[in-house]
Amino acid sequence: ASVARVSEPVTDGDQASPRLARVSGEPYDTDRVWTVPNALSMLRLLGVPLFLYLLIHKHDDWLALGLLIISGLTDFLDGYIARRFHQTSRLGQILDPMADRLYTIATLVGLAIRDIVPWWLVVILLARDVMMLIFIAPGLRRRGFTNLPVHFLGKAATFALLYAFPLVLLGSHHASWAIYAQVTGWAFVLWGVALYWWSALIYLRQALDVFQAFPVRGRGAPPAVGA
Repeated sequence: ASVARVSEPVTDGDQASPRLARVSGEPYDTDRVWTVPNALSMLRLLGVPLFLYLLIHKHDDWLALGLLIISGLTDFLDGYIARRFHQTSRLGQILDPMADRLYTIATLVGLAIRDIVPWWLVVILLARDVMMLIFIAPGLRRRGFTNLPVHFLGKAATFALLYAFPLVLLGSHHASWAIYAQVTGWAFVLWGVALYWWSALIYLRQALDVFQAFPVRGRGAPPAVGA
């Protein structure tokens, strides 16, 4: 059975708070560290410096893109295995989005260093993460939470950006097909940026719900939840 480390919803009379229900943590099956999905997520994380080396130092775009494709396949595979064999873990709920985030940032910074994307795009995307780090993460930690549950808009934004940057990279090549990759890639970039900030506003609202439901003055904060 799934282990749901979530607190009871705050009630107003006999009615549970619908806002708190939106910020309940995601259930998981195990506290084990060494599972197949976690191992795949760790391998994805180890691939980040190799990807940057191929992209920035070697300028080997095809190998770098191949590594991104492998990363995407392992991302799908670890999620499938976790669900199919009930190996969803608290660690996996942290490692998986962390790997996605690092690949997004690594690709973005690498393309900026090679002058394929402008630095203002880096600032816009990193500003979102800095905002969440400053305004949300400390308040969650003080209340015993690690992260908020991943919202589908956040997943959609990451998906769009992970597809956008490889296409933008291909669009920088001198080939007849490059213009199509460039146009499609930048369309994904603009859509991804909009979704990225939209999801941040949703996370901010969820965090405010948590802050209101679990004041810092209370010592009985709930266990860590979410990923």
